[in-house]
Amino acid sequence: MNKLNISSFEEFEKHNGKELGVSDYLKVTQEQINLFADATLDHQWIHVDPKRAAETEFKTTIAHGYLTLSLIPYLWDQITEFHNIKMMINYGIDKLKFNQPVMVNSEVRLRAKLHSIANLRGITKFEVDVTLEIKDNPKPAFKGVLVFLYHFNSPA
Repeated sequence: MNKLNISSFEEFEKHNGKELGVSDYLKVTQEQINLFADATLDHQWIHVDPKRAAETEFKTTIAHGYLTLSLIPYLWDQITEFHNIKMMINYGIDKLKFNQPVMVNSEVRLRAKLHSIANLRGITKFEVDVTLEIKDNPKPAFKGVLVFLYHFNSPA
C-alpha cells in the first residue's frame, strides 16, 4: 500500500476534501479483547465470556467500542506518513457514532478523508472523516471526525 507522504501544511492542504486512503484489514482477536478488558477494567461478559456470548443474537463475543476506536493510530499510520513534524497532538473526536458491533475475529480497516484544514499561526489543525469498515459487512463499526494539531518544522 502506498502511504500519503506529507511534509508541510501546503502539501497537506492540496488534499482538502479528498480521500486520504484506506488501511489494510486487521483481525480483532479474543486475545486483544481480553487484554483491552484487563487494561480498562471493563470485563463485561459480552466481551470476555465466549460461552455466554454464544447465547446472544451475536452468537459470539464482541469487541469493546473503545477498543475499535483505539485501533485508529495503528491504522492511521498505514494511510499517512508525516515528515518534518515537531509535534503532533490528538485534539479531539467529533460526531462519533458506533454503528455496528465488531464480532471477535472480524477484520476491520480505516477509511480516511480530509474534511478540513487550517493554518493557525503555524500550527496545522485538520479534521479527518474516518470510517471503520468491517469486512463483508455493509455497516461500518463507527464513523466520526478526528481532530489533530500538527506542528511542522519551519522550512530550512
